[in-house]
Amino acid sequence: MALMQAIKMSLKSIIDNKLRSFLTMLGIVIGVMSVIGLVSLGQGATEGVTSQIKSMGSNLIMVSIMGRGIDTSLSYNQAMSIGDSPYIKEISPIMSANAYAKYGDQSYEESINGVNENYMSLRNLKLAEGRFILSIDNDMRQKVAVIGSNVASDLFGFTDPLGKTIQLDGNNFTVVGVLASGGSSISNSYDDSIFIPIKTMFVFQRNRGITQIYLSATEEQYVNIAQYHVENMLNTIFKGDTNAYRIMNQSDLLSTVNSVSNTLSMMLGGIAGIALIVGGIGIMNIMLVSVTERTREIGIRKALGAKKRDILLQFMIESLTISGVGGIVGVIFGFIASYLMGHFMNMTVSPSINTIIISFSFSLLIGLFFGMYPANKAAGLKPIEALHYE
Repeated sequence: MALMQAIKMSLKSIIDNKLRSFLTMLGIVIGVMSVIGLVSLGQGATEGVTSQIKSMGSNLIMVSIMGRGIDTSLSYNQAMSIGDSPYIKEISPIMSANAYAKYGDQSYEESINGVNENYMSLRNLKLAEGRFILSIDNDMRQKVAVIGSNVASDLFGFTDPLGKTIQLDGNNFTVVGVLASGGSSISNSYDDSIFIPIKTMFVFQRNRGITQIYLSATEEQYVNIAQYHVENMLNTIFKGDTNAYRIMNQSDLLSTVNSVSNTLSMMLGGIAGIALIVGGIGIMNIMLVSVTERTREIGIRKALGAKKRDILLQFMIESLTISGVGGIVGVIFGFIASYLMGHFMNMTVSPSINTIIISFSFSLLIGLFFGMYPANKAAGLKPIEALHYE
């Protein structure tokens, strides 16, 4: 039997049972749409986090002080001495805590960060108005504050915050700057943060222990050398206790994010792939029903000279057509679902070509695999038994 004739007969059978064919395709459509949508969502989230990490600067080094005891604490002068290297451009020790910020009748718990004048350039922060912390603010332990855009909105509404006095746990601070909105990172949101001089923070918190240090290498190619210098300095300060601190640079962060995102994408794709397998089981079930319904037809065709491969080809084409059309529709709906998820979740979500090819190819493979048994069963029917089937 010619291939075109087999295709025509397969299409006629599918069209004659429109509702059944549609319901069979639905499983494949949902499966392909789920794979494309979920994997694209995972990739979009990864791109968002990656862009935030890159926005920190390619030469950024982050140090976290893990110790809590006397011998594992770090003073401000010790932290600043770590930056004494020709390969380190800027350094800012950090001390963080939570405090209630109050202005008038408005009071909110906010994140307070003690930093020095280098922090703004280290984290690529932008000012909406005013200025950032200056070195003289630290030297004189001035009670000045730079507030995030959300803090300004919560405390002041439409009033200009510059020059106003706010209370942080009962201590008066003068607002000297407001950060531009959108200054978010993977660890916190600067829109909801308040920055004060770190030496003022020591008095404010009655604690001089540094919890974090941000440094920048002079050039991207010197990051590893700068990090090696930092490790040596910390080993000397903490007397070889490597558990007292942790060092990461942007490359380490990107590597970690990519590893986690790849695992997440595979997990999401696997979960969505289950829907494709369920759709394949639906194809096999309907094809078996179709074989039973068309037993006499198969017997007549075999009696008229149709060979086993002709019957096998016809049923395999039906199965592949259902899965193929379902795959195409699934790709279209996958694009739509990805766009909608990106729109409502405020992130860039665009299906990759590889995801589309893999999901569509898998849908065809599902149709081939689950259509093989019903097609083989139909092709194996004996003409006499088929003609006598009621």
